[in-house]
Amino acid sequence: LKHRKTFPNCLAKRHHQFVAMKWASVVLSVVGAQWSGVLGATELFVPVAERPAILKAAAAFPKLNLNEEEMQWLHVLAEGWADPLTGFMTEAEYLQCLHYEHIIVDGNFVPMPVPITKAISTEEKATVADAASVALVSPKGNIVAILEKPEVYEHLKEERAGRTFGITHPDHPYIKMINEAGDWLIGGKVKVLSEFKYDDGMDQFRLTPNQLQQKFKELDADAIFVFQLRNPVHNGHALLMQDTAEKLKAKGYKKPVLWLSPLGGWTKDDDVPLKTRMDQHHAIIKNGVFGDTPVVLAIFPSPMLYAGPREVQWHAYARLNGGATHYIVGRDPAGMKHPGTNEDIY
Repeated sequence: LKHRKTFPNCLAKRHHQFVAMKWASVVLSVVGAQWSGVLGATELFVPVAERPAILKAAAAFPKLNLNEEEMQWLHVLAEGWADPLTGFMTEAEYLQCLHYEHIIVDGNFVPMPVPITKAISTEEKATVADAASVALVSPKGNIVAILEKPEVYEHLKEERAGRTFGITHPDHPYIKMINEAGDWLIGGKVKVLSEFKYDDGMDQFRLTPNQLQQKFKELDADAIFVFQLRNPVHNGHALLMQDTAEKLKAKGYKKPVLWLSPLGGWTKDDDVPLKTRMDQHHAIIKNGVFGDTPVVLAIFPSPMLYAGPREVQWHAYARLNGGATHYIVGRDPAGMKHPGTNEDIY
């Protein structure tokens, strides 16, 4: 694979000391991914000086509303977390993703394990017919992006669920959202017209991939190991991160940096809210849980899918775009109980 961000070789090691705790974590050590220090994530933001003219033109375009989850995916796309994807998936990209967990870019297979899509209704489909561009409207009513050369195709919901999650049970929370969405998908390149602000007191921790890469460069990091979180850090997590830092130093790394990376997008109702998680993360950093290892706390804007190993690949790939060299995987990453049997899906 020739693309600069294809998955490196991976070595998984089971830490037997945690088996007694009945959650046997796995460390995924990304080999051969040492970051070069070159900023590389392609952002989709329109230059500030060009935005007024584009906004004025967009007022006359057909308009499509984004729900909260789609707005979060636009955030992901805009900042380059899904680079080289340049917009909501076209049909070709969507099918490549579903069937092969990759998309084809310049003749090369590039990892893209989960669909990033915009759904529309039959009525909305009629409004965008033959349009050269479409304006995308935020839940607050603002035009936040334009989608160029829109391509509309059928939203085959059962196939999407089966291939993404391995199940089609309608009570899986993300499958429920798929089933409630429109019967069509619209894809095309997006040009984003504003940065993303949530005004929730946590925006300073929403660093873009390029900002993160710059931060790691300033820290003189020679290894960046990531821990993905959708819940508070517990003792087993902390031990795993401490152990990873020790092993990296034993391998000869001089300045390993921990990137504590809580997921900031949509999660199911019984997951711990982001603000609560962030407060806990701040507390354990303040209390020196990670010793002398530098810690960068930065929110990952993606929504959660609960798609198990397939989603783990997405989480790891997006962090590579932010400069990560190593990725820690927990016991049941991106998993949940089967809504029909209450047993682990993955």
